[in-house]
Amino acid sequence: MTYNLPESAIGNSVSAGRASDVKTAAAAALLTFGAGMLVLVGYLLLDSFFGGLLGAVGAVFAVIWWRSVHEKVFPRDIPVKSMIVLAVVNAVLGVITFLLTS
Repeated sequence: MTYNLPESAIGNSVSAGRASDVKTAAAAALLTFGAGMLVLVGYLLLDSFFGGLLGAVGAVFAVIWWRSVHEKVFPRDIPVKSMIVLAVVNAVLGVITFLLTS
């Protein structure tokens, strides 16, 4: 008689590692923040609801573009180059927002 014990799961078998999880969470935060900044910049540029609507449309297209580049909106392994570009775009949108409000 053979007695097979179930193997215990070691770690998270779904995750690719902690660094990958942190990059995915950072990408989610930066994409959300960037989309909001894009809506705000559109609103401030045109000083109307229509500008905010155009910013929202731009944010949707930005997320669609991100998905076409990475095959998923939040892929398991995001390249560091993409994270840097995302952070720079958010910084530029922040500077534009600061300049428009001052």
